[in-house]
Amino acid sequence: MIVDKLSNWLYQISTGWVTLSAVVIFILFTALVLPGQSASSQSQGGESGSPDLSIYYSAAELYEMAEAYGEQGRAEYIRARFTFDLIWPLVYTFFLVTTISWVFKRLFTAHNPWQWVNLLPVLGLTCDYLENISTSLVIYRYPAQTLIFDWLAGVFTTMKWFAIGVSFVVLTVGIIIAIWRWIRKDGRD
Repeated sequence: MIVDKLSNWLYQISTGWVTLSAVVIFILFTALVLPGQSASSQSQGGESGSPDLSIYYSAAELYEMAEAYGEQGRAEYIRARFTFDLIWPLVYTFFLVTTISWVFKRLFTAHNPWQWVNLLPVLGLTCDYLENISTSLVIYRYPAQTLIFDWLAGVFTTMKWFAIGVSFVVLTVGIIIAIWRWIRKDGRD
């Protein structure tokens, strides 16, 4: 099954050094790149907000954002989706996949169903890219309506945030369990 193969491959590549590298890249990107991109998005979107930062939005709200951006803002939004927003999902997915895999391979046996949680960030990445394609298409074609994609964009955004949010919760719970087991084991020695 392809899901098993992908999950197992992610466990194999998530060595200590690879995971540490992912953590460092994530921290550096979050500290050095994200603030500038956030400021740029804020200035372009103003009060209208951004589809990427919303939990959900309707097709009508997406068109309102496109209108508020103006022609230059729409061009800037699309450019950001195919520059910054190609890299950022790879960074957070690399971080989440490797850290979850590294922690969970120490908590569960190889054939435990919990081993599949390392695929949650991949779902987040996929939904993020589908969101970017959908919103960019709608914003590019504005003021023309782009049926189906205008509705799907909000769905992909919600699914993206759900998968990423659950991934961070899973990672946090895994770390807590690992620490708890380590303390219990250390106390018995």
